Amino acid sequence: MKTKLMKATVRGSSAALLVSAGVLLLFVAGIEGTRGAPSAAPDIQCSNHTLHGTYGIQLRGTRPVPPPQGGGTEDVIGVVIRTYDGMGNFTQIDNVKGSVTGWVPDRPGSGTYQVNSDCIAVTHFVPAPGAPLIEERVVIVDAGKETYSMTATPAALMVTTVGKKIN
Repeated sequence: MKTKLMKATVRGSSAALLVSAGVLLLFVAGIEGTRGAPSAAPDIQCSNHTLHGTYGIQLRGTRPVPPPQGGGTEDVIGVVIRTYDGMGNFTQIDNVKGSVTGWVPDRPGSGTYQVNSDCIAVTHFVPAPGAPLIEERVVIVDAGKETYSMTATPAALMVTTVGKKIN
């Protein structure tokens, strides 16, 4: 009986080892097969005109507390209506609320943008007189129907956005 049990254990262990080795080989072959292979993503070309129209944008993050309450950071949330002209300029109205500074309603703004052919864009704008220049990095998806961004500078501003084209 002990011999039968040992043979069954050895067979079971051998089968498990063979299955594991087979899975490993398939995994490695899959990795090797993708090296140098063309991307499965479609060849999408973007330009400034890809961002054309009005977008509803939601933002969330943290920022330094501005004067006169200065010192430390605050959580910030907001909504923005931004209109891109398709030629590298935009205008916007934002409503932003800070956990320390409170709500700033209907603040107008404007800026510029440049879209790369890989559908990554850069925006530049100054949200208020005397405020630092803000640079966003934007990813354009779904042929310009949606955007995702993060604030690149200033470093202390940690804000991300999600935008959807509304017209």
